[in-house]
Amino acid sequence: MSRPVIVEADGGSRGNPGPAGYGAVVRDPDSGEVLAERQAGLGVATNNAAEYQGLIAGLEAAAELGASAVEARLDSKLVVEQMSGRWKIKNAMLQPLALRVRELAKQFERVTYTWVPRAQNSHADRLANEAMDTQANGGGTPATAWSTEARVDQPGEGTREPAQQRSPSRWTGAQGTPTRLLLLRHGQTPMSVDRRYSGLGDVTLTELGTRQAEAAAKRIAALEDLGESVHVVASPLMRATQTAQKVADALGVRVETHRELRETDFGEWEGLTFTEAAQRDPELHRRWLRNTSVRPPGGESFDEVHRRVRRACNDVVARYGGETVVIVSHVTPIKSLLRYALDVGPSLLYRLHLDLASLSIADLYPDGNASVQLINDTSHLS
Repeated sequence: MSRPVIVEADGGSRGNPGPAGYGAVVRDPDSGEVLAERQAGLGVATNNAAEYQGLIAGLEAAAELGASAVEARLDSKLVVEQMSGRWKIKNAMLQPLALRVRELAKQFERVTYTWVPRAQNSHADRLANEAMDTQANGGGTPATAWSTEARVDQPGEGTREPAQQRSPSRWTGAQGTPTRLLLLRHGQTPMSVDRRYSGLGDVTLTELGTRQAEAAAKRIAALEDLGESVHVVASPLMRATQTAQKVADALGVRVETHRELRETDFGEWEGLTFTEAAQRDPELHRRWLRNTSVRPPGGESFDEVHRRVRRACNDVVARYGGETVVIVSHVTPIKSLLRYALDVGPSLLYRLHLDLASLSIADLYPDGNASVQLINDTSHLS
């Protein structure tokens, strides 16, 4: 396509926060022809979060069409002023959404943000209201930028009996309802049995690994303070999705995958043991063990992994803020999430051990605080 487009976006919430949805339209700037439409319910969200989600959906649609530049038209002055850089983004729940908009904007030669009266944004407004109506009537599901790998349809899917709401930490003064992350490493694989570097190679669980996943699932399902909504998000690699499916089965929810939660790309060291990699590239291996910016040959550095995992975390918080999310992933991504929650430097990656099928728990508060509740617990395996 390689031409400019207009994106009209809107979002709404019936309750603020309350049942929410968004709508987005991509138009040809000359003819006004509609090139794409997007709409979806968002579950419970605020007006401002829904407005941002509409903009994100519109930019994603424009990128899919191969547009070279975008004029985004919204009737939300807050979103327009924040994305134009004239207003600060003080709300912690909106910051990950704004970051996602900026990342999408990098795909275009130019993106401008224009405020328009609501009457001039009626098409996107109608789509948003249709999405909320469909959601209210029990149709459709909240939109996701991730892949749905499996689904278990049961009554009350994705909801649980109300649990006591987690209160702000009295020790830190953290405010608001946190997003609880249950960080689960996948079960045993043939590569982990031999202690080989296992990155993007798509290996499956062993029989023991399957039993470990089942034990972890039983443990998670029995936790008392899961909250009313629980979600399972996994790395797309099979060892993680197989583990995640056991958890999803126990909770009666679906598995979603996020590609940024995959394990480190070990490049030419994939499948080698520690000793074999050290013998193959002795000096590089020594530097890799001390410096998180060093890449294995043909692979990625721990710094690069940390950055993409932070993006995934921002996506999770933007999508499921204030709820419980089981993240099923690998050693380095889980260490990166714990490093983020603990607000510590990269040395944590070398000093923290995580067992197979281990569980860690971190609460991320909307005011930027965090509380790590558990690290590397394997009591369910004994």
